[in-house]
Amino acid sequence: MQPSERSDLLRRLGDPDPQARQVAMMELQDVADLESIPALIDALGDADAVVRRLAVGCLEEIGDPRAVPAILGLLLDPDGEVREAAGLALREFRGEAAATPMIEALLHADPAIRHGAVIGLRDIKDARAIPALVRTLEDAAPEVRRESVITLAYLKNAAAVDPLRKRLRDPDARVRRVAVGALNQWNSPFLLEDFLKALQDLDWQVRAQAAIVLGRSGLDGAVRGLCAALRDSYWQVQKEVIQSLGRLLARSSVPWLLDFLQNDRSELRRAAAYALGEIGAGEACGPLLELAQDTDIEVRKAASRALEAIANAARQHEVHQS
Repeated sequence: MQPSERSDLLRRLGDPDPQARQVAMMELQDVADLESIPALIDALGDADAVVRRLAVGCLEEIGDPRAVPAILGLLLDPDGEVREAAGLALREFRGEAAATPMIEALLHADPAIRHGAVIGLRDIKDARAIPALVRTLEDAAPEVRRESVITLAYLKNAAAVDPLRKRLRDPDARVRRVAVGALNQWNSPFLLEDFLKALQDLDWQVRAQAAIVLGRSGLDGAVRGLCAALRDSYWQVQKEVIQSLGRLLARSSVPWLLDFLQNDRSELRRAAAYALGEIGAGEACGPLLELAQDTDIEVRKAASRALEAIANAARQHEVHQS
């Protein structure tokens, strides 16, 4: 772009007509560069929400960290679309220079700023952020604590493990739920008891998440807790437990899984059929043949596939024996 053309575009950003400013900003999107940054940062304070949103997009495209403090401020913008654009833009900045203002923003008085900064730090992966993010696990705002848990899980820093374990006792169920999932990143035997306790949480969604994590963990002792959780009062939890028992090939759970083939809920009958197929439970063939006549087509499919899986497992066993 010629200097004169740039100068004209930047001049039009000061036009009293908001539509003229919008047009100038849209034209600038294709040619914006480092020299445009001061004018674009000024445009973040424009009276027109569309201009502010377009300016965010330009600065996101350029990716210069000088824009980060101003974009953080837009997380308090009165316009919802501007706030959304600012939050998304923060995740696109990289490097230490971008991380520094975000780390500083974790101490901001407004939780919306702290919340946005936590999310913004997620993809930067700057080790300097770990101590500050660990502190935000104690933030007064549950939404900030929740995002801090998720961000620390992304960063996979061992220093976060014990602080994350404390979040399993967080007063907010949403925080406890994501903490269970976050700790699965480490999949360590010393976390088994934490996951088993989460299977008894007051919130059913936390219990369901714990069942999923235990099924993926392969930890010794997981089956014991999962079998006990088959008595959960929420069918959604029972379904996750059943699926995890199948994933773990938990042969000791077969008697309980057979009972679920007669359950009133089709979701549980289907889950039990698939789990028995994964386990290769030959003793389930009779009940599964009956289930293949179920009134629910998805249950019938599950029974048929389970029977096929059991037959395949038996053939493989014969091959290994010969």
